[in-house]
Amino acid sequence: MSSRISDRCPVSGSMGAGAMCPVVSAAGSKRGSRMGPRGCTMSGFAQSGDVHAAFGIPPHVNVEDFLRQRERKAINELLYSNVPSMAEIKEIQNAKGVKSLDQLNVDERDLLAVALGAPARQVILRAEEVGRETGWRDGYLSTEYGFQPPDTSEAPGALRNSPGRVWMDLCERMPGCIARGRVRESVAALPIVEGTAEAIPDKALWAALVALGMLCSIYRYEERHDGNEGINVAAKTLKLKGVPMSDDLGDEVKGIPRSIGLPYVQICIRMGRSIPHLTFFDQSSYNVDYIDPLSKYPYVGRFDNTRLRWAMFGDSAENAFLKGCADTSASFQHGPDAIAACQEHVMNRNNEGLLRELVRLKEILERMPSAFNTISPNDRSGENYVSPAEWVRWAKFSAPLSKRCPATSGLQFPPYLVMDAFLGRKKYDSFLGAEGVHLRAWLPSNLRAFIASIEYHYRIPEYVKASGDPRLMGVLDGVVEAYTGERGFMGAHRYKVFGLLECAGKSGRTETNGASGAADAMRPWEQTHKEFSEAMKERLEPFRGNRDIEPHEMRGTFEECRYRGRILNRNFVDSDPTRSIAMVTLDIQESGITFQPGDRLAVMPMNSWTECAKVAAALGLDSMLEDPVALDRTWTRYADHVGSVSHTNRPRLTVIDILRKGHLAPITKELATKLHTMLRASSNTVLQVLATEEWPVRASLGDLLQAAVKETSSRVWDQAFDLSGNLSWLSDLVPVEVPRTYSISAYSDELLPSTVDLTISRSEYNLCSTFAGNAKVVRNGVSSGFLNPPVAEEMDVLDDEELLIGVSRPFAFQLPFDDTSPVAFFAGGSGIAPFRSFWQSRCGRAWGKTSLYLGVQSREKFCYEAELRQYVNEGLMEVHTAFSRDSKGLVYDPVSRDLVEKEITPRYIDGLIIEQGQSICDLVMSKKQGGIGGYLYVCGSVGVFDSVMSGIRKALYNHRSPTMETAETILKTAFAERRFMLDVFMTPKPLPCNQPTIPLSQLAMHTGHTPDSHVWIGVHGKVYDVTDFCSMHPGGTNIIKSNGGVDCSKSFDLLAHTNNPEVSSLLTKYYIGEMTPKPAYHSEEIGMLYDLWKGYLRAATEQVVASNFEVGMIMESSIVWFQGDLFNMGGVRRFYHYQSRLLQGGFAALFGAALQELYLKLSFTLANSSSSAGPTKLPDVLGIIARAKGSTDAVTASNEISQIGQFTCNSESARHHEKGIITYAQRSVQYDMEFLESIREEACAGMDAFDSIMELDAASETQRIAALSAFLMQVLERMANRLEGFYAKLARYSVFQPEMERNPARARWNILKRKIWDGSFFILTRDASMNALSMSQNYRSQDGVDFDQVISQIEMNLHNTTLASPRNMGLNEQHAARAMNTPSGAPAYEQHNQSNALKAMSTFMNNNKRAIRRLSKMPQAINLEQLMQTYGSVPQAGNGLPTPPSSRSTSRSPSASSATRNPFPRRNTVNDAHPPSNMHQRRNTATSDTSLPNTPAHLSPTATMSALMTKMNSRSKTDNSHLPSPPQSATGAMSMSGMRSMQSFLAQQQKPAMPMPNTSVPAVAAHERSRSTTGSLRSFRLQASAMAGGMSRRSEVPRS
Repeated sequence: MSSRISDRCPVSGSMGAGAMCPVVSAAGSKRGSRMGPRGCTMSGFAQSGDVHAAFGIPPHVNVEDFLRQRERKAINELLYSNVPSMAEIKEIQNAKGVKSLDQLNVDERDLLAVALGAPARQVILRAEEVGRETGWRDGYLSTEYGFQPPDTSEAPGALRNSPGRVWMDLCERMPGCIARGRVRESVAALPIVEGTAEAIPDKALWAALVALGMLCSIYRYEERHDGNEGINVAAKTLKLKGVPMSDDLGDEVKGIPRSIGLPYVQICIRMGRSIPHLTFFDQSSYNVDYIDPLSKYPYVGRFDNTRLRWAMFGDSAENAFLKGCADTSASFQHGPDAIAACQEHVMNRNNEGLLRELVRLKEILERMPSAFNTISPNDRSGENYVSPAEWVRWAKFSAPLSKRCPATSGLQFPPYLVMDAFLGRKKYDSFLGAEGVHLRAWLPSNLRAFIASIEYHYRIPEYVKASGDPRLMGVLDGVVEAYTGERGFMGAHRYKVFGLLECAGKSGRTETNGASGAADAMRPWEQTHKEFSEAMKERLEPFRGNRDIEPHEMRGTFEECRYRGRILNRNFVDSDPTRSIAMVTLDIQESGITFQPGDRLAVMPMNSWTECAKVAAALGLDSMLEDPVALDRTWTRYADHVGSVSHTNRPRLTVIDILRKGHLAPITKELATKLHTMLRASSNTVLQVLATEEWPVRASLGDLLQAAVKETSSRVWDQAFDLSGNLSWLSDLVPVEVPRTYSISAYSDELLPSTVDLTISRSEYNLCSTFAGNAKVVRNGVSSGFLNPPVAEEMDVLDDEELLIGVSRPFAFQLPFDDTSPVAFFAGGSGIAPFRSFWQSRCGRAWGKTSLYLGVQSREKFCYEAELRQYVNEGLMEVHTAFSRDSKGLVYDPVSRDLVEKEITPRYIDGLIIEQGQSICDLVMSKKQGGIGGYLYVCGSVGVFDSVMSGIRKALYNHRSPTMETAETILKTAFAERRFMLDVFMTPKPLPCNQPTIPLSQLAMHTGHTPDSHVWIGVHGKVYDVTDFCSMHPGGTNIIKSNGGVDCSKSFDLLAHTNNPEVSSLLTKYYIGEMTPKPAYHSEEIGMLYDLWKGYLRAATEQVVASNFEVGMIMESSIVWFQGDLFNMGGVRRFYHYQSRLLQGGFAALFGAALQELYLKLSFTLANSSSSAGPTKLPDVLGIIARAKGSTDAVTASNEISQIGQFTCNSESARHHEKGIITYAQRSVQYDMEFLESIREEACAGMDAFDSIMELDAASETQRIAALSAFLMQVLERMANRLEGFYAKLARYSVFQPEMERNPARARWNILKRKIWDGSFFILTRDASMNALSMSQNYRSQDGVDFDQVISQIEMNLHNTTLASPRNMGLNEQHAARAMNTPSGAPAYEQHNQSNALKAMSTFMNNNKRAIRRLSKMPQAINLEQLMQTYGSVPQAGNGLPTPPSSRSTSRSPSASSATRNPFPRRNTVNDAHPPSNMHQRRNTATSDTSLPNTPAHLSPTATMSALMTKMNSRSKTDNSHLPSPPQSATGAMSMSGMRSMQSFLAQQQKPAMPMPNTSVPAVAAHERSRSTTGSLRSFRLQASAMAGGMSRRSEVPRS
């Protein structure tokens, strides 16, 4: 309705002449503006006695009815206001015939819509009229509250006053019931209250629906997780005797007591749900209460203004997640009203009104992503923290009640499907698209009617396109970006899900509630990310066309620049005559751009005319500047993009377009390599550039071409740059430039601002000496030099051509919603840019204190001094300055409200912060810590950021904390609460390429999961130590740690971090070296084994990190184990699920198909390499693993875990063994971590072998492969033996330890009762079995196994394993399957990995059938031991085979009692014929226990394989004393004497074994893993080969 919107205020309505906007008036506007904040919603505003007067409404007349009647116009006036003239009608008649004149009359559907009103508005009015009387049975929908309940207390209040109160009471005490393990008994005890109208009134229906739905879901959850779903020896299911069930009422309530099943079915039928089901908004949006119903700005359902009504589990994670989801939906509260108003204006052909409503809708959508921040995986974020493990549990709880139920999916929230319909989405072919169509059929009637009303009538996008109004098209484009763009609501949602699902996926969960990510094609979070991308592309297609790239690939590229603008002027902002910092104003008139404080403007810069001339002259293009160029894929996309932005066909790009808009400086490695290839290595200058020690090179393509043209023959030059063709080489040589992003330095009250201000600091650099020689030549940055050139050089960039620009919003750099919150800005130099928009927005409109702390070089570089003084004089803000090179300081005087000049010693901003420490400490500290919980913003270079952080830490130490550690804790809390926000930038600087190389094994050891350890990540060949950044990461520490120790380049790319200049700047700060690249092996077999082992090392590393997520809670958190003073069965269940997942599949990730694949290919390699001497005996790795998993120790350990499972639903027994359970759980997870760490270290040892193998001399490549394979096979055998030892250690301890309990006698009596009950008291021995553990064959092969037996084992495993087919179930069935356990009990993520490995094994077997058949038929004449004796003797003594290292950390000898405990003998190794002598062996502290079988001594891979290759060398050898030593082993450098003594030790191991002495040896200190540097011969060769390989291919960047 047009009366709702005046010409001045976008949405508050016409309020009469001279009336004030209520919002601005309340905020205390200093200039008496009548304008409200853009996007404010006044539809629900009412001021007693004023509304009738303001609108001229007679007293006692309904306001809505009066306004609606006043706006009614004649249909002809609305539809026939622009009738064509008679001349135009005649032209139509002549061109199309008389019959075409019928089209001059409108369609009957338009007539009907006009007669009845805008369909969307009518749906809202009807819902409001009927809903209040019927308890909103059709779904909540109103003008003021949208799809949110107007009164959250109405339905619960009505239910409380009805017999249904018993359901509410049980919901309220459900957390206690779960903690006591008595959920099903409590439900069964409820009386049967029917859900008929006689018992439950209409107004109580929503509360009854939510309460009963959650009770049925928690009952089903308890039924499926009754302690028998994991490891169990004797399943004991709970049977409720004499309890009537709901089996006859449908599959959804089958097996659920009738006390909740019957009323739930009845209530669902009354609510229009033919199949009972629980929705996402039931649990969240309709399960919260407003704390202050009158606190409506910006919307009432904010996280801080709601409380969760009924929590099932009662922990903080459930509260944070459900409230956060409710907040996200509530942030769209005013969306329906804005959409209905848009439709009204389209119906009325009111472009101005439509423009205002589209701006309003855009700002509603732009605000929504901030709601995602209320759900945080950061463990320091207080009430916003959601742990991955608890998110996994919630997914199981919210699974559908049956296979035919719709899912509890986020797509059920109104914003998704409503905005899809509003924007005219055409395609729903993706998985999430089909899911949305499916769920839409089950939405409440009012929501479905509203979606239909905007989808089928008066489509806004079609009207905007037909209007040709550039303002409407620009604003609509902004709406599209705000909703489904890469930086909009859908993009933010996708990245949020990626981080949370990655952490959760590694701890048991893999798919979203909508089952996205359930396929086995890739890692689940990556699959989910891809499915989100497909859905985003479907939404974007009507506006962007069918794109062949993923949305994240558009980030940081020209595709983000959707608008056009021109530079108006460049102004001084300080007293610096060189204008190093300038305010650049761009004209954006009629573009449709809107922006808010903190937003950024992306600008596509242009190269200077001088640089273009250099290139054109060198290439001979100076006379061909207007000639067209054949475009490559990227330039074609650019041309299409320009046509889309200008709403024209694809433009023709010419030579000058390529030169002006392409990347000419600085010189990248890829650019130099391309040129080197084109010139056939004939340019010395290009070679000098390629030999540089840092990239990129500080010069331009023009400089390089100008030098190269002088030294390259004309024949080569003409062939490289052929001017007779289509010039396709030009678009291939010069890539498209990337946009630069700058903070917007202005705030505008205009609905559509006509200009935008940027604060640009001109960056400068010295030209590379290759081109400058000994002279100092200063150059300007490409973009900053274009936008803010030196005053004397403006003509060099002058151009009236329009620039491509785009607006983006950093969600982590926004002003708080609460205007009373104090804020502090910390800026250095041009870092003041975003804060200008902040203070212009806040001053005079907010009550909270605003402070600026500015650090600049001198007084003359103090930007915006006059403007700041005005605000200071008016008492609207405080300004504190620090000049680093000027003693003429300025001091803020609170009495005079002015900046007073004062002589001050030059200082940096950290000194200023320490001086103002008291007030800054109050801002940093949260309200719970006694502070005022202010919001702090830092903008500037990395150096400024470091200085600010240093100053704040010192201030906290001086005024608030006793230690620096405490100060760090306070600071981390501020980051976790998202009150500390960063906008850090860095002028791109070259990175050195001669840093030390870091092997994958060293990277894997830095996962940061232990105290005081570091977190390293690998990204695109570089390694970064991000330990200090973990606490500052917006997503929290867990997200970074989930990628610790591995190469996370793919995740980096998927999250668009690679294209993010902020991330690149911060990474530069944490750079520590280059990742050792994969060596250029001559053998494909070694390369294949390298890739397999690398994947295994990654799996071992990720397993350590994933387990640590839950281990920390089990080990340390009292909240997990106790609810108040009572024992919490939630902790028991958490440990049971964790330990079952880890053990049930026998550590599926480490000892499943991935290891089998390695074993198969190593066996094949060994058998193939020794085929000439006959088949070989191989270590029985799979046999050792099978025997370990089926051993008595494994059964004993599983018995204990099974008993803990029985406790989960039987607290009566568990309460007698509280301390025993906790102690057992903590000891078990400690052993788990020690074991996983030892496996990781073994994998690291194997990885090191690949670096060492190329250093060994070999007569043939076959011998090299055999040596490597033999070594890796021994590592696998050691891993298998460690599994045996792990089960032996775990079997020693029991849950039942009466002496530990508070009442030992009662605990003993309970144990006796249990044994009598289960019969074990009368039967001394009873057979035990594990459902999930396969029993192995009983034989032991002391001499290893034949290759035939290996193949038989693999074939048997392949035969017994069914490869899952991806997504062969219907949608509902997939959702139901989410709640079920996998067949093996392992997490679905591990199932995916195992499935891929099994497929790889099957493919390998098929591809090598002939070779396998040949090897398996050979006579058995020689075994592996004989092969080693022939080729692997140690020069000093004996023929024993060296063995892999046993440890990378501190080692100790076995305990004194080890000899008396019968340690397991080492099985199936080549040394069995020569048992170890009476010597102490080095062992890992993590597993130094007598349960670990005897393992060989520690020796580096280099020494081991050197021994293996001793007799394989066929050429004569010279003195090697002056050659470089081989790379150091995992435990540090080993001297030659140490090597010889180790070899002697190995030789002694060949002697018969003696009993182990009853002594102990002090632990040997472990050496830190050393780095190999590029100074070593190996690294030099690797770099040289990588460089050479890169030069031969245009598209590949050489590895440094």
